[in-house]
Amino acid sequence: MKSPACGRFFLVFPWILIVIIVVDVDVRRRSKSDQRRSVSPSLLPGGKEVSPNPSLPTVYAITPTYSRAVQKAELTRLANTFRHLENFHWIVVEDSPSRTPLVSQLLSRSGLRSYTHLHVLTPRRYRRSGLPRATEQRNQALGWIRQNRSPRHPGVVFFADDDNTYSLELFEEMRLTRKVSVWPVGLVGGRRYERPLVEDGHVVGWYTGWRPDRPFAIDMAGFAVNLQVILSNPKAVFKRGGSQPGMQESDFLKQITTVQELEPKAANCTKVLVWHTRTEKANLAFEPKHSQDVIDIEV
Repeated sequence: MKSPACGRFFLVFPWILIVIIVVDVDVRRRSKSDQRRSVSPSLLPGGKEVSPNPSLPTVYAITPTYSRAVQKAELTRLANTFRHLENFHWIVVEDSPSRTPLVSQLLSRSGLRSYTHLHVLTPRRYRRSGLPRATEQRNQALGWIRQNRSPRHPGVVFFADDDNTYSLELFEEMRLTRKVSVWPVGLVGGRRYERPLVEDGHVVGWYTGWRPDRPFAIDMAGFAVNLQVILSNPKAVFKRGGSQPGMQESDFLKQITTVQELEPKAANCTKVLVWHTRTEKANLAFEPKHSQDVIDIEV
């Protein structure tokens, strides 16, 4: 005759088996989930990254920015454009002693899948009118790229100032840059557009209204550089000593290429895909020195 304890065992045993099976399935499911998370990108200080599509070169867009009334509006416009792009990494560099909450929050809410937020303050002696701007910020971004990217990363570097308007087509044009590619820029230099002059697929001169004698008479938004060129020329930076406004592009490009090597894009430099629009300076004539509103609103 079976004991009561034995009877209870056979009664409970099927339920124990069910629990073991459920736990085993759950453990396997968690293990697979952990494996997927292990290959997903991790957050980095001052930014976030996602794993890129290996078949598509990544565009690294460098945007210097500084605090002003239209800063958030300018960066919002750019973010709304950039978030449509695949394999795109936005490097925003503030002219500031630290990262500001305004830019940090804008980036985190932008919907962009990959970005880096840096900062470096322009020395006071270089803040005078008539001197080149954003030199330290662009160089800070180049330094970040050289420290965090290697020759195994296919990509292209573009200097995307925050007072421009960009066509999505422009970024597809620049992705296949072998060394340095160029194209027209609209609403710049006192003309409707400036552009490289092209014959037989080679740049032979410049259509520009200001200083056509410049070695590279081109706007900052008018060229892109292959990432490998940036990495293989570690001393190529934007210069302070002896550089003049409007000459920083030439000073930089002379270090990495020649006019003969330039690669014309945008239908042999006959299409405008970027415009130097500049948001109109805000009219704050009636803005009080001290806020009179009962709440504080970020603009």
